[in-house]
Amino acid sequence: MSKSAPAAPDPHTVRLSRAVELSTSLRCFHPELSEDENRALYGRRADQHGHNYRLEVTLRGVPDATTGMVIDLKDLQEVLDREIMARFDHRDLNRDTPYFEKQPPTPENFARVIHRILLAALPSGLLDRLRLYEDADTWVEIVESEDGD
Repeated sequence: MSKSAPAAPDPHTVRLSRAVELSTSLRCFHPELSEDENRALYGRRADQHGHNYRLEVTLRGVPDATTGMVIDLKDLQEVLDREIMARFDHRDLNRDTPYFEKQPPTPENFARVIHRILLAALPSGLLDRLRLYEDADTWVEIVESEDGD
């Protein structure tokens, strides 16, 4: 049986991105490992340190016929302020949040936490991707599947 070609994307679909910057402190530490095992695994990252992250959030949709917008940027900024900035900016990811009690706050895990929060906070199907920059040369990207895979 041949697999049919994926449906062509809607030519009216656009992607809209918004970026925010946040600062956190953290320590890469897995609670099931000893101090020595954590130090061997994470090196200097096992010490308390901080990052100035850049989070880019991209939404995908067809602009509203009346407003011409996928989402009002004010509404998107309110979601980012409430769900991301209030939870994480100028916080210790290990001590001030419940998200890293059982897993280390690696960039990959932090991006996955943000992804779950935004999926719950944004209208269904609107989140296209997010990109979390730990620094100018290192980032994690999570991309939603366009065909539900």
